[in-house]
Amino acid sequence: MISKTSTFLAGAALALALTSSAFAARTDLTLAIQLEPPHLDPTAGAAGAIDDIVYQNIFQGLTRIGPDGAVLPSLAESWSVSDDGLTYTFKLHDGVTFHDGTSLDAGDVVFSLDRARADDSTNAQKALFSAIASAEAVDDLTVKVTLSRPQGSFLYNMGWGDAVIVAPESADTNKEKPVGTGPFKFVDWAQGSSATLEKNADYWGEPVALDKVTYRFISDPAAATAALLAGDIQAFPSFPAPEAVAQFEGDPRFSVVIGSTEGETILSTNNGKEPFSDLKVRQAIAHALDRQAIIDGAMFGFGTPIGTHFAPHNPAYVELVETYPYDPEKSKALLAEAGYPDGFKATLKLPPPAYARRGGEIVAAQLREVGIDLEIIPVEWAQWLDQVFKQKDYDLTIISHTEPNDIGIYARDDYYFDYHSDAFKQVMAELDATADEDKRYELLRQAQEIIAKDAVNGYLFELPKLGIWDAKLEGLWHNLPVQSNDLSKVHWTD
Repeated sequence: MISKTSTFLAGAALALALTSSAFAARTDLTLAIQLEPPHLDPTAGAAGAIDDIVYQNIFQGLTRIGPDGAVLPSLAESWSVSDDGLTYTFKLHDGVTFHDGTSLDAGDVVFSLDRARADDSTNAQKALFSAIASAEAVDDLTVKVTLSRPQGSFLYNMGWGDAVIVAPESADTNKEKPVGTGPFKFVDWAQGSSATLEKNADYWGEPVALDKVTYRFISDPAAATAALLAGDIQAFPSFPAPEAVAQFEGDPRFSVVIGSTEGETILSTNNGKEPFSDLKVRQAIAHALDRQAIIDGAMFGFGTPIGTHFAPHNPAYVELVETYPYDPEKSKALLAEAGYPDGFKATLKLPPPAYARRGGEIVAAQLREVGIDLEIIPVEWAQWLDQVFKQKDYDLTIISHTEPNDIGIYARDDYYFDYHSDAFKQVMAELDATADEDKRYELLRQAQEIIAKDAVNGYLFELPKLGIWDAKLEGLWHNLPVQSNDLSKVHWTD
């Protein structure tokens, strides 16, 4: 006869085992992103929220960008480059299928590249494909891409979300019902609320640990905080409320991971307009900027100081913060040497983001200390794009450039900085013609040093990636080299 005590202990043990088993086997995840995408086709829209959901989860490219910004294989298992840098031959993985059951072959790659660079292309980054002269299928699993000119960034370009491979059978309906080759399949989009993905059981690569993923759209910082604390969501990879981070840091239920993005936040300067055309004036501004005070005041301490236009997490990054260290007295001396012993007046046009408005007040106060009196002019996005970006009608402004690896903008004669450097253009031309990774890193470091020494802009900080998620969740990216919530390695721990 079994005693009541034995029965109780056996039942308790069974309940504990079942509970432990259920927890260990958890395969669902609800995470939040701040903005809802306009649609779900990364090849037909510029909104970063599209890639937040689909890039590397639903859609994949020939290559992909890894968490440290490096180029890695994806649908192409390997590739070779001709000696003249004009021909790239990609070997595709065998056995890859789209979510609708159709097979991936070289014809799909040719279709995708031709579609992206066509005259009527709606691809937001059509320039990524501008060097392609032709794409052809050598056989079912081999694609040859011929360039009209060497382009050292070509493999990186093919890793953008805008360069994912789509099938002719589903390309026209990807906005509402995305069909890719990735480890997750699209299930549902409840507009205004959430989007749901499920594990792709027929995935060609390494199986993912999650069976179901729900993306919730939460734009309000207070609502984001409340949803995390209540357990309604388990992760907010890019948390929108830096002022609320402190309350999570002491809570053992959560991991708080502070990383970096591709958002170089800068005091953009009109180099083509006096007195900013004078190098000594720009150097004076650089010495007047206390980056840490700006980060503390505008971002509640979150952000990485930068001394050039490059992301600190990039393998090619070089630390140049001390090129012009904070030194108000040196700033005043440089202004005097430039012919402005009493300083001067200028304008500071600030777009709507909080980092710009809050940061602008601090920058204005710091420059005032050395004699530069700034009139702060708040502008809306449309005004900023028209007056500052298009017409160059500005003295100074604060903006975050979030495009990955965009240092090449300093070689554009018509860009709103109005900066012109033959030395920089020469480095960029050599970079564009170079495929060797080590050589590219060397050239990128040279480029960073040139614009840092020229004090083209006031380099402030890299926008932080404020990640908050359940402490038992692992595999989310700590940094954000491209816009993505890559879930391929995400899993729950005991």
